[in-house]
Amino acid sequence: MLDRETVLHDLADIGFGEDHLTQMNDLITRPHGILLVTGPTGSGKTTTLYACLAKINSPDLNILTIEDPVEYQLDGISQVAVNEKIDLTFATGLRSFLRHDPDVIMVGEIRDLPTSEIAIQASLTGHLVLSTIHTNDAAGAITRLVDLGVQPFLVASSLMALLAQRLVRRLCRECRELYRPTEVDLASMGLDPGAFFAGGIRHIRFKGSGDPPPPGMLYRAREGGCNACLNAGFKGRTAIYELLMIDDRIRQLAIKNADAGTIKRAAVEAGMRTLREDGAQKVLAGMTSAAEVMMITTGDTG
Repeated sequence: MLDRETVLHDLADIGFGEDHLTQMNDLITRPHGILLVTGPTGSGKTTTLYACLAKINSPDLNILTIEDPVEYQLDGISQVAVNEKIDLTFATGLRSFLRHDPDVIMVGEIRDLPTSEIAIQASLTGHLVLSTIHTNDAAGAITRLVDLGVQPFLVASSLMALLAQRLVRRLCRECRELYRPTEVDLASMGLDPGAFFAGGIRHIRFKGSGDPPPPGMLYRAREGGCNACLNAGFKGRTAIYELLMIDDRIRQLAIKNADAGTIKRAAVEAGMRTLREDGAQKVLAGMTSAAEVMMITTGDTG
């Protein structure tokens, strides 16, 4: 059963740190460009898009969405459901949208060349476009669009940013327990053991994180949990993010049709926090466990 009210979260409530939140607020208030959210099915992409729309929704903006299906009703926003029986696809819906002078367009998913081409056309003609695409990380979305048949220079000129995300379980605040991690545990998350035990690692603030663990310690789930978490040790979920901002260097790599690994390395050099690194920050904040982050980010090379 779908609770149609739980999705309307503020961006700060779904796991964005202070730095990511500032960047997202800038992105969703720009007049044009494309913001793509990537990740597997069930990773919270739709929740993030709805949080973006709820943040900017106002009577002054004409916001249109085409989805498959419309999962949540948003007041003041025109929402259309895909219906292939009457040839109402993402592509045909987008073509119709452009005749209604929208300010913001949300596309449920970019899955083929016609949809991607129209979305890019819309972004280049003064519209803000929000959508999702299925890739393993943020950099992979660029190569995925090229694989669909989009010209690399169009990808480079239209994209503003790429946001990859995963969901991790939150530790139960009632029964989480402190422990002293090993150097191997810390290194596997990309944390410097020496700096960690000396208390020299920079902490990012997250809304609702509560009290972080004391220096040299981390929180983990207590085996057997408690009544508050139904003996699971975890209660609720939050997201970890990888926000790739498209700068001049990334644009040049996209135009040259560089592979996803090269693009990711350039983004990391420019300051991008990977999924595992963002997860490590949430471990330091006491929101989730190291084991949970390592399990969810298996394959993330950082």
